[in-house]
Amino acid sequence: MKQIAHDLLEINAVTLAPQKPFIWASGIKSPIYCDNRLTISYPKIRTRIAQGLAALIKDTFPEVEVIAGTATAGIPHAAWIAEELQLPLVYVRSKPKDHGQGKQIEGVLHAGQKTVLIDDLISTGGSVLQAVRASQKEGAEVIGVCGIFSYQLKAATENFAQAKIPFETLTNYSELIDVAEEEQRINAVEKKLLQNWRKDPENWQ
Repeated sequence: MKQIAHDLLEINAVTLAPQKPFIWASGIKSPIYCDNRLTISYPKIRTRIAQGLAALIKDTFPEVEVIAGTATAGIPHAAWIAEELQLPLVYVRSKPKDHGQGKQIEGVLHAGQKTVLIDDLISTGGSVLQAVRASQKEGAEVIGVCGIFSYQLKAATENFAQAKIPFETLTNYSELIDVAEEEQRINAVEKKLLQNWRKDPENWQ
């Protein structure tokens, strides 16, 4: 967890700005901006991520039969994980194609296959749970979701619980701000602001 948190901070995949928060599309003020797409440009880091997620999947979901990537950010990581585990790979579009056969899932996915979905980031879980439902519609048995990073928001915990889907990530918000403080990227006051945001992001000031 600590190594991946360091990696994300080091390449600016995660930016912490408690004094000058970002505004999310939902209108929520956020002291953190996460763009894990940057990780694909760093071979050592993307390899660490793939190997870490592969190990996590083997430990947590040992019965997995198919790795599925969510479009678009989850696809490259899913491909490296599938290679690491020597498992079939599919990817799930955000919506069905509007031409051809109208597919939403690309690759070969058989009914009943035990599937783990890969996304780069878990915020509320909304987008990846849409991919879960699309996979289930095709007959897959989705046994879990894995990602690189989680904001650890209450909404995600509730949404995954409601969907009855377990999820795991390589690192998370609490670990990341601990590492940021250790590396003197933030001070104690800023860390407190960051901790308060996770408790109540909608009313955070």
